[in-house]
Order: sequence, then C-alpha cells, then structure tokens
Amino acid sequence: MSHSATAVSATHATDEQNAPAAPGTTGTPTPNVALPEVKNAAEMAPADARELSKLFFRRLRALEEGTREYQYARNTLIEMNLSLVQFAARRFRARARGGNLDIDDIVQVGTIGLIKAIDRYDPEREVEFSTLALPYITGEIKRYFRDTTWAVHVPRRLQELRTELAKAQEALTNVLGRAPTVKEVSEHLDLPEEQVIEGLVAANGYTSGSLDTADSDEPAAANRVTPLADRLGAVDPAMELFEHFHTLAPLLEKLDERDRLILHLRFGRDRTQAEIGAELGISQMQVSRLLSRTLARLRTGMLSE
Repeated sequence: MSHSATAVSATHATDEQNAPAAPGTTGTPTPNVALPEVKNAAEMAPADARELSKLFFRRLRALEEGTREYQYARNTLIEMNLSLVQFAARRFRARARGGNLDIDDIVQVGTIGLIKAIDRYDPEREVEFSTLALPYITGEIKRYFRDTTWAVHVPRRLQELRTELAKAQEALTNVLGRAPTVKEVSEHLDLPEEQVIEGLVAANGYTSGSLDTADSDEPAAANRVTPLADRLGAVDPAMELFEHFHTLAPLLEKLDERDRLILHLRFGRDRTQAEIGAELGISQMQVSRLLSRTLARLRTGMLSE
C-alpha cells in the first residue's frame, strides 16, 4: 500500500476473521468481516485501491442501505476509485479547453458515473470493477458535453446526428480525396438527404462567435478594427411597424362596429369605397367621410401616445 494512504484494521475484527483461510478455500473475506479504517483513501495507489475495493464491495452488498457502516463503505469506495475518474477526464482535457470548461467540472460529472457504477456493481460476477466503471464515467462526461457545450440548444437526436455526420464526412474525405456531397453522405449513412441537411444545419449551432469580434475578411488597417456587429445585419423596418400596431390596437377597440368594418373592408379586403357603400347600403360619399373621420381619430390617438 502506498505511503500516502493507510488502512487500519477495525477494532471489531475478531481473530477468527483475520485468520488465514482454511485449506481448500479461496481466502475470500466473508460478508461479516469488519471493514478496516482507511485514511486518505483518495490518495491510495491504484493497485492497492483495486485490491481493497474487492473487500469493500463484498461487505457493501451484505450491509443494509442507509446504515452508518453502509455509508462508510460506499463513500470509501468512491474515494478509493477517484483515480478512474481522473484517468477518464484526461481524455477530455482538450475538449474542455476548447469549450472553456473547467477540468474540475469534468471530474465532478465523471464522479456521478463512478457512483452509479458502484451502486450497480456485483462482485459475484467476478468482473473487474474498472470494466464496468469506465463506461459509466465516460458516458456521464459525454452527456455533459452534449448538453452544455452547444451554443444553441438543439434536439438531442440532432446532437447525436452531428457526431455521425462528422465521422462520415471524415471517412468519405479520406476515400474520395475531397469533401463529400450531401447525397454521398446520405448513402453512406443510409439516411434521407433531408435528414442529412437538417443535421448539417443544426451543427452550425455547436459554436458561436461574438459580434464584437473583428471581421476576418476585412483588410487590415492601422489602429482600426471593425466588429462584426457594425458590418452584419440592418435595421428591420418591421420593428417600427410593430410599434405602430401595438399603439393602434387599443384605439381600434374603441371604434364602433361599423367604423371597424369599413376599415376592414377598405384595408383588409382592399374593397373600393363604392363597393363598401353598396355592401353597407350607404353612398360612396358617406363612406369617404366616415373613413376620413376614423383615420383622423386614429392618427390623433397615436400621436398623443
């Protein structure tokens, strides 16, 4: 066992429990063996942790959940096997830097996978714990990247499709010596072209850039950097129209039914004044006067807002 971690036998262990195994037995600790007290479990050497974990797992399965000894065994197993989480997290260090994520957050997420593996591990199957734990740990980390690193939220199926598309594009590029077309990718993955296009569009949401970033296509100029916000987009005329509609709505509600109908027929149905007069049984002159009066009322109301 490493110098940085020590295990002290529990005071409740009996001489019979610590005695050598009888001839013909495997020497496997019985479920009733008291657990040793482990100090600095997180700093234990991996080989030592692996051996001691076998004892703790067998005892854990015999303990009642919720008891103090059960919590001690479970927590010690978590600390002793944190090296598995750190090993798995190192594989994602580059992705963490690229996504401006803290490696400590990755370790914390991976620990959730370790806990799930501890709760599901069955020592009777005689499979190394690391064989079960690593897929759980990496699965949690991958899920974390999938759910948090996208700049724009897209459905999970499209997030997973992005990965498949990237693999297909890389494989086809190596074979064809050029970037594959949508049709070639669709045939390679046996997917409809529409689904491939949807995945490619969704992939644009994985990363984003700041509008304060300088335009890379702009010629270099001394002491002058034009951000993208000043070069992209334009004033949307519909925004002003929206404000007008927002102001106009309560004024229209105050009109009587006939005035609203005339406005609807004239500007909604594009009827002439003569057609409106014929439908309402009044003259074209009356329609003209009513329209002028209503529009003047609305104009006055909007200007006073």
